[in-house]
Amino acid sequence: MPPQTLEKRVARLEQRMTTLEQLPARVDALALQISQLRDEMHVEFSAVRDEVRAGDERVIATLREEMHTEFSAIRSEIKTGDERVVTTLREDIATVARMLRDELLGAINAAKVEVMGQSRTLYEDMHAKFSIVEEGRQSRGKRRSRE
Repeated sequence: MPPQTLEKRVARLEQRMTTLEQLPARVDALALQISQLRDEMHVEFSAVRDEVRAGDERVIATLREEMHTEFSAIRSEIKTGDERVVTTLREDIATVARMLRDELLGAINAAKVEVMGQSRTLYEDMHAKFSIVEEGRQSRGKRRSRE
């Protein structure tokens, strides 16, 4: 490259100096922009945090509501199931009670028939023995009167 003239070199140097003189203002402007960006980011991050908290609170509230609804449904199902169990048990107990009553009545009637039969036999035996005793008295009485 051919050497440059002094004039050109001075002009270039002046141009560079002008650019360097503008540099602090540009740095200040950049610092201001960075400061503004920091402030905006702070505000935005705070807003995001608030939205997240609000979202968390909504999620928690929704979950609580859903859990309450589900637990109520489960309680209702358990109660219905318990009522069905109680009803079934009552029916089973009533059926068994009827069967036992019928069985006991049958056993009582069978025992009654047996006792009545034995009583009838004893009565007939007693009646026969009284008849024999009466015949014996009568035949003694006839013997005494002959004597």
